[in-house]
Amino acid sequence: MKENLAHTAWECKYHVVWVPKMRRKVMFGRLRKEIGILLRRLCEYKGVKLLEGTACSDHIHVFLSIPPKYSVSGIVGYLKGKSAMILFEKFSNLKRNFK
Repeated sequence: MKENLAHTAWECKYHVVWVPKMRRKVMFGRLRKEIGILLRRLCEYKGVKLLEGTACSDHIHVFLSIPPKYSVSGIVGYLKGKSAMILFEKFSNLKRNFK
């Protein structure tokens, strides 16, 4: 479905995958649910639509619809950075798992 801005119609969808260091299997249980909620909220703040997402034990898949006013690298950096900071605050034992 195409979106519209003032003078354009756009449909920009991206499949993004990111992996923790050393591909450690740390995303399960409560952390996995928390990641889903957190990513939805962060996407909502920026006006990005999270169309689909899966948190596997050692990586995350997201399918995003990103407006053309944002760069893909900027949005991915925002999602990875903010989610990591919030998760490290909430689950302080994670820092030793990612080093």
